[in-house]
Amino acid sequence: MLMSKAVWQNWVGVFERSAMHKNTIAGLALTAALGLWLLGCQDTKARQENEQLKAHVLQLQKDTGELGNRIDTLTKENADLRAENESLKTKHPKSQKRKRRRTTSRHATSD
Repeated sequence: MLMSKAVWQNWVGVFERSAMHKNTIAGLALTAALGLWLLGCQDTKARQENEQLKAHVLQLQKDTGELGNRIDTLTKENADLRAENESLKTKHPKSQKRKRRRTTSRHATSD
């Protein structure tokens, strides 16, 4: 049985639409797969960066604690030195300085 030209064109059209439909689905599937793969890579990078930031925060907290201890130590040393300074001042009070007057030369020149 021979197909007429119109029927043949109809079959070719269906085949072309079906192939285009398959290609579209395949393209979307490929795009989705690549998208998920890229998201996985970004997720890995984000996790690595997050771990680095956590480690950095822990180091900063440790440094802050050490600096707080150092401040406490220096504050105590400062208070001890002030107390020592005050005790030394009471043992050796400042002597009052005598005012010195300028002396004029006794040798006045006579004209």
